[in-house]
Amino acid sequence: MLETGMKAPDFILSDGEGKEVRLSDFLGKKVVLYFYPKDSTPGCTRQACAFAGAYEAFKQKNIAVIGVSKDSVASHKKFAEKYNLPFILLSDPERQAIEAYGVWQEKKNYGKVSMGVVRTTFIIDENGLIEKVMEKVKPDTNAAEILAYLG
Repeated sequence: MLETGMKAPDFILSDGEGKEVRLSDFLGKKVVLYFYPKDSTPGCTRQACAFAGAYEAFKQKNIAVIGVSKDSVASHKKFAEKYNLPFILLSDPERQAIEAYGVWQEKKNYGKVSMGVVRTTFIIDENGLIEKVMEKVKPDTNAAEILAYLG
C-alpha cells in the first residue's frame, strides 16, 4: 500500500464515456481518488451517492473526485446515469491503477477468502503527492470524513 508523502502513481484509464483520463491531468488541484469494489452494489452505491451529495462542497474547494473500479466503461456509464453521479468514474479492468495503489488484496466475506478491491481513498495534493491514505473506509461516511479533514 502506498503511504503519505509518496508520489501518486500516474495512470491512464477510461471514463464512462470511453474518454481517456490521466491522473497527471489534475496536477495543480487536489484529488480525492477512491477505489471501490463494484458498481451498483449496496455499499458502493451508498458511497457514490454520498460523494454525489457532497460534490458541490468538493467543487467549491476545487477538488476533483475520481472513483475507480474494475467495472467496464458501459457499467460506469449506467451507474453514473442511474444515480446522477456528477464526478468521474474510471474503468480499470486490467487493474493497472488498482495494483499500483496496492488496493487489490485478500478479502474475507462470510468466511470465504478471495482477492478483490479493498475500499480505500487517497487524497492527492496539488503536486501529485499522497497527502492522506484512508483504508477500509465506511461507504456512508467517507465523503464527509474527507471534507472534515480538508476543513
